[in-house]
Amino acid sequence: MLSTFPRTEVGGLSLPRMLIGTNWLLGWSHTGAAADAAIREKFANPPDFWPVFETFLSAGVDAVMAPLSTTPIAAAAVDWAEQKAGRKIIRIDTPAFCVDDTPEGRREARAAVRHSREIGSDFCLIHHTSVEQLVNKNLRSIPRLPDYLAMIRDEGLIPGLSAHMPEVVQYADWNEYDVETYIQIFNCMGFLMQVEVENVARVIHEARHPVMTIKPMAAGRCTPYVGLTFAWNAIRECDMVTVGTNSAREAAEDIEISVAALEHRFPDLEARSSPFRQAVLGHKDPGHGTN
Repeated sequence: MLSTFPRTEVGGLSLPRMLIGTNWLLGWSHTGAAADAAIREKFANPPDFWPVFETFLSAGVDAVMAPLSTTPIAAAAVDWAEQKAGRKIIRIDTPAFCVDDTPEGRREARAAVRHSREIGSDFCLIHHTSVEQLVNKNLRSIPRLPDYLAMIRDEGLIPGLSAHMPEVVQYADWNEYDVETYIQIFNCMGFLMQVEVENVARVIHEARHPVMTIKPMAAGRCTPYVGLTFAWNAIRECDMVTVGTNSAREAAEDIEISVAALEHRFPDLEARSSPFRQAVLGHKDPGHGTN
């Protein structure tokens, strides 16, 4: 069994192939306001995040993806975890910022990128809500994107793009924009994906740089075993899977399922409970009824 999670390299920096996701820590459940509120109540203070972070760190998963520079509790939670663990956590910031083509808009954008650096980010991956305002499908390009990527380089951060539109990955490659990685939604259910699963898989496999896939379990719409087994077997060895969990136990399960998928074995997990579970579920052969 793997002693520590496999790693890849992005922009000259070593990253674990599993990344810590934060939707289920920050209150973006993709299910409803009640679930969002329950998450925020559970993770109301930086120390509340520690059990989840500790579980990931113990497996060598030492990189977190979040809008750190625009969500103060996320940055504070990572600060707290670093102090508790006595080690660095790689920060993948996904800020949304103004992309207006005006002097004021550019000043706001530059200030946002600078703030990303000031809070200790390693990566600055422009959020899809900002990137997609610039996309021109007719030209198959992302006009003015190089301006913002240069701002990121100027601050000493590793640049990349968050993509809900798979065309963002393609246009970045075709136009040779200065990016080192991309975030791309990818899951077996096609949840929030704008084209078929097969086509997004092709985009990932043809990408010039490592891809950070997100939402592998379709925000809880498929089980971790199904979602993670699919994800790990459908991407390249250089690519990553971002995994969000709501507890340390969930993190441990997702790590085991992921390691098992990479090792091509069945994960060591307890069967799901049921009030009247059938005997075949979750029980090893007791030897009865054999000849």
